[in-house]
Amino acid sequence: MATKVLDSWALLAFFEDEPAADAVEKLLQQAADEKHKILLCAVNWGEIYYNTLRRVSQAAADQKAREIALLPVEIVGVGDDLALVRQAAIFKATKHMSYADCFAAALAKLKNAELVTGDPEFKQVERDVRISWLHD
Repeated sequence: MATKVLDSWALLAFFEDEPAADAVEKLLQQAADEKHKILLCAVNWGEIYYNTLRRVSQAAADQKAREIALLPVEIVGVGDDLALVRQAAIFKATKHMSYADCFAAALAKLKNAELVTGDPEFKQVERDVRISWLHD
């Protein structure tokens, strides 16, 4: 079964019904049908939470957390996985990317998974990570 990693850009596009929402919805349906596995780094979960909290409200952020919990997405914690933290730190030190995005890229690299995003910041890691580009 193929593994895909979503970054916060992809899930926010889905939740906000942006043009890429249909493609993300299709991926989620395929994961529900067990055609592939979808991962989301806990750091990127936090990015969705804080963006919603900042832009809308605490209640909206809590609601978004409940919605994510219902999706066929496995949240991958950082915990004591220093390999994940190390790879994210390498990307942060060598690329001009947000630290949260570095975690999504690191997770995709370590799991040999395809990263699903529309965030142009990830162009910097195209040589390191397979990317499936979503379009606005």
